[in-house]
Amino acid sequence: MQAILKKSLNSGVTNTNISIALLVLRVIGGAFMLTHGLGKFEAFFSGEPIQFRDPIGVGASASLALAVFAEVLCAILLIIGLGTRLAAIPLAITMLVAALIVHANDGFGRQELPLLYAAIYISIALIGAGKYSLDNWISKK
Repeated sequence: MQAILKKSLNSGVTNTNISIALLVLRVIGGAFMLTHGLGKFEAFFSGEPIQFRDPIGVGASASLALAVFAEVLCAILLIIGLGTRLAAIPLAITMLVAALIVHANDGFGRQELPLLYAAIYISIALIGAGKYSLDNWISKK
């Protein structure tokens, strides 16, 4: 019984566990965001007039381009772990803009998901990609 209690209360902090957790966060956080970005990507290149919110006052086209950059390109970079810390920054900013500006008056129910994404991206930006990433592979060469 004591062994079970000791094992269940173990913090589990090892380099391998942290790298696996970062891999999961990167792949899931990137893939889920990519699903949001692909629709915007198609809209941006459709040739149709751009109708997109302009939450930071740079114009609808520029706002959509910034969202596509973060939600598609940065999400792909996050998934493969290339330039991970830098790629996580535009993703975090995009989610903070969504939560704190676009959905500012919508209540916490609409802000909760972008804030959760932002927390994931900020954590990745602070910690890095982990062992299972192209960043790690490149840094060893």
